[in-house]
Order: sequence, then C-alpha cells, then structure tokens
Amino acid sequence: MRLYGRNTSVPVQAIPLLSRIRLLSETTVNRIAAGEVIERPAAAAKELIENALDAGATRVAISLEGGGIDRLEVIDNGAGMSPEELGLAVLRHATSKLTDESLVRITTLGFRGEALPSIGAVARLAIVSRPHGAASQEEHHASMISVDGGSVGPVAPVAGVPGTRVTVRDLFFATPVRRKFLKSPRYEADQVEAVVRRLAAAAPDVAFRLEIDGRTVFDLPAQPPLARIAALVGVDAAAVLLPVQAERGGCRVEGYVCAPSVTRAAVSAQMLTVNRRPVADSVLRTAVRVAYRDVIAAGRHPIVALSLEILPEEVDVNVHPAKTEVRFRDPNQVRGLVIGAIRSGLGVGVGQIAPMLGFGGSHPMGLHASIHWSSALRPPASTPVGSGDEPRYPWSDHPPPPALTAMPRRQPEMAETSLPILDAPTARRIAAPEPDADHPLGAPVAQVLDTYIIAVATDGSLVLVDQHAAHERLTHEAIQTQMLDGGVRAQSLLIPAVVDLRPADAARLMDHADELALLGLELESFGAGAVMVRALPAPLGTPEPGPLLRDLADEFAEDDTQTTLSARLDAVIARLACHGSIRAGRRLGVDEMSALLRRMEATPRAATCSHGRPTVLKFSKADIERLFGRR
Repeated sequence: MRLYGRNTSVPVQAIPLLSRIRLLSETTVNRIAAGEVIERPAAAAKELIENALDAGATRVAISLEGGGIDRLEVIDNGAGMSPEELGLAVLRHATSKLTDESLVRITTLGFRGEALPSIGAVARLAIVSRPHGAASQEEHHASMISVDGGSVGPVAPVAGVPGTRVTVRDLFFATPVRRKFLKSPRYEADQVEAVVRRLAAAAPDVAFRLEIDGRTVFDLPAQPPLARIAALVGVDAAAVLLPVQAERGGCRVEGYVCAPSVTRAAVSAQMLTVNRRPVADSVLRTAVRVAYRDVIAAGRHPIVALSLEILPEEVDVNVHPAKTEVRFRDPNQVRGLVIGAIRSGLGVGVGQIAPMLGFGGSHPMGLHASIHWSSALRPPASTPVGSGDEPRYPWSDHPPPPALTAMPRRQPEMAETSLPILDAPTARRIAAPEPDADHPLGAPVAQVLDTYIIAVATDGSLVLVDQHAAHERLTHEAIQTQMLDGGVRAQSLLIPAVVDLRPADAARLMDHADELALLGLELESFGAGAVMVRALPAPLGTPEPGPLLRDLADEFAEDDTQTTLSARLDAVIARLACHGSIRAGRRLGVDEMSALLRRMEATPRAATCSHGRPTVLKFSKADIERLFGRR
C-alpha cells in the first residue's frame, strides 16, 4: 500500500487498526434507513395501507390520534399471516411480493420489505394477524408480534379475526430529532387524510373508512370509479366530470377530468395513478397542465383522476424508497397520450357539457353575476333594435335559426299597473323567442352593455354570454383546426402594412417568422425596428396589425424559455384569436347573436376563452331563487 505524500511503502499489516471507523449497530442502521421510508405519519399510513391492498383486502379502516403521532391503526380483511410469516415480516428486506430478484416486472404496491421494520425501528409497533382458512391448529387463532424501537418481541397467540391489524404508537420516540421536525397534529392529520384519499381513489373496489380523533371523516363502500371520485373531491359527478380514455403502444389511460368550469387553487385534487399506484409524477402533472393550459385561468388547477396502465418493464418504480416517484422509459409517449386523452375529453361543444356553476356552487374564480341597468345605456330612438344593419362577422356565415316569433303579451295584473312598465328598456330588447329544444344555449332575448348576450334556454334557465370571450374561443378553434389540417389560410393585404416596433421586438418577430407563416401571418423585415405585414390569418378578418404584432412580440419575450414549437404555437394562437375577435361594446343583430350561440354549441371547449375565463354562465331556476332568498 502506498501512502500519498510519502515516498515509502508501508505494508497494510503495519497500519494500526484505530477505532475511528467502526460498524454501526443493527438498531442504528435500521433507524437511519427508516428516515428514508418513514418521514412522517402520512408515510407510515401509506405503507400500511399499501400492504393491506397487496394482501387482497376489500375493506380497510384507518384511525389516528394526535395526527398519527400518538396512535395510527390500520385494519384490513386481507389474507393475513401465519405465526412464521409474522416473525419474518418485521425483518428488513423480507417480502412476499417479489417472485424474482430482477426488479423488472413489479406488479405490487410494496416490494422493498422495509415498511414494517422501518416503522418498528422508530416507534412502538404491534401487529395482530390471522390468515383466512386455517390450514393447521396454530392458525385457528391469531398471532401477535411487537417491535419497540427496534427491539423485536416473540410471536404470541391472541384472539383475533381473519385479516391484519397494525397499531403504531409514539411515532419517532426512538429518534427525538425527527419528531421535533413534525408539525402540528392537525397538519399531520391532513397529510394522512390526503394519502388515504389518493389510495382510495386508486382502489374504488375497496371499502375505506377514515377516523381522526374519534371523528369519522369518510366511510366509503366499494363503488364505481366515478362515484368514488365524486365522493372524494366533493363535486357533482354528473355535472362536472368528463370521461377520458385513450390507448397507444401498450399504454392505456382512462379516468375522469373536470369541466373547465370547476378548478382548485392547488393540485391536491389531482389523483394520478400508474398501475394502480398513486404517484406524484412530474411527467403526468406537466401533461395535465399543458392539456388545460388554454381553457382555465392561470394559477388555477383542474380536478383530474387518471389511471395509467403500462407494461411493468416500461416503468421504473424503484426510484425512491417512498415509491411516490416513477420513471418512464418513454416519457414523451406517456405525455402525449395523456394530453391527447384530456383534450379529447374536453373537446365537446357547450351544449354537450354541464352548465357553468352558478350560485349553487363555487365558481372557479369566485365570480358573481351582477347586471347593472342604467338609462345611459338606452339606444337612440332612431336606431331600430335588431335591424341587422351591423356588419356580419365570420361566425355568422352559418344559416340563421328559424324566424323568432313573439310570445303573446299578457295584460298587466292589478299590482303591476302602478309600476312604470312602459318606460323605455335599459337593454337592447328584441322580440321574445320561443326556446328551441335543439339549442341548449337557447335563443337570445337581449344584449346588455353592448357586451353580454342574454338568452333563455329550453328549461327556462337564464344564459349569459360574453360575446368577446366566446368569439375568441371560436376563432382559436378555427385557427387550430386549420393548423392541424396543414396550415392556416392567409389573406393577403391589398397594401402591405408597415409596423414600427422596438428593434428588439422586430428582431424577435423575424426570428419566429417561419412559425408565424404556418399561422397565416406573413412578415418581412423593413429595416431596423420595422416589420412589413403582407398577409394576415384569414380567420381573423382584418384586425389592426400594429397591436397584434406588439402583443406577439411580448408573447415571444415571455416564452423565451419554451423549447418546443407546439408550446409557442399554442400561445401565439391564443394571441391571434384575441385580436381577431369581436370587441366588447359592439352591437350585434339578433341573427348574429343567434349564430354565435349556435357556433358555441358545436365548438369544442367553448365554455372558456383562450385565457381560461368563462364565456357562458347558466343560471337555473334554483340559482335564481337563491338570489331572491326563495331558497
């Protein structure tokens, strides 16, 4: 052996064996390893419930006290363990779930054999188990084993029913430093509840009961996936959850996603599973975010419950001891499959999806409807209401609905004769129509503030439509459809327009000229700080090119970190759609309003604009009655 820094060689035997390096005791090793697996009570609960599910349990009951720090108990009716198996179960790296040691085809939630010994190393653990169908005299009764801070006790016979009951007390009493880093019992209990909800969502065929400090949080029977998701996230499943399903190359995704009208402020309502394993995977969460990017507002998160089934050899679940992270062999395939499935699920017209939540539920942005009436909004007497003199827009090229017939006007009642019912209306009133059953958004009856269309649906519901936001979505979908068909049609300008910009903005636009050409926007450099516009996208009509180019330059400046062409094109399409849409304050004729509603009913994702804001609000009779205190 040669010692660095010296010119002499000293035999290994000549080096004194000093005690600065020593082997740790088995108890200390187990406590150190336990820190990787059991971080807090929620991690212990997760491991114990996964063991129950792997054992084939159809009922799992969880109860905790003091946030799971004082006591955590999991009871299941699974296969149970014999006395011999119970003694092996508390030894590190002892497991019944691996058929070989290749770690290639892992089909169980647990497989590392670390959960029970890790919990026993830092807490007081007691396990009572009895297998189903006694095969010997010893198995006619249950068996119990206890582990106290790493000290394993003997297996002893006790009374018990088939299945397993695991009780954990005084978590981290053997590692006081770790216990000091735990938060309040309420916070730890919330983390346990979140874990149980994710596991319950992944196994809807299993009954789950959760009890915290003697209070039943939920008691769910085995039920269909849709009912389980609705029970866990607290939504009206029939109203806001849409089914999704797709399959490609041996990879299958299915589940439910929420309509864009219902969102959350955090990702806690996103339940993602891979081969029935709840995961917090960045690939899947990124796919969900991209799929919803242009239909919900920034900072909001959708409710999704997606289950991904993939060949075991195509995914590595042995990334982290906690088993909440996975690694896909082909992440791009998985990401594309999930994005396509969600967008397909969301790609229905407004008439086919549930109505926007009104006052009967929580609106995604806390929006409250308020219609202000003012005499300043009355149209001039010389302006015929709904005369049709206004220019028509691209969405009005569809045939208008049948002629609207006025409903017979009833005579005023006695109590109404004293009201000024003959005063001029404060909104642009049109002939009252008969709602058409084939049109879910109904027929227009008025335009308020020259921005919002009021319609009456077949069921009598009141429908409010933001004309700019709605047309923005129609334009967005038209551009995107043409893009997928090979390119957006360009409308050449008779006289090219020159737009003066900051040199940096002009250079940025020219750097993306090829991408913009795919969208029908043809640009040429016209000296330092100037750009010549030769053609505009045909679906936009003839917007002013100056504001459009400035907004696009800002968009490219914000998205300098984006590396994919599709991400940039999505953002640019949203900008184009905004500039190509009718503006708030524009008076529309009755045919134009009707055509807009009909296009919305047939256009995918028309419930929100390109920026995620709602385009339509629908108030049922019950919602209106709540406004007036009738309910």
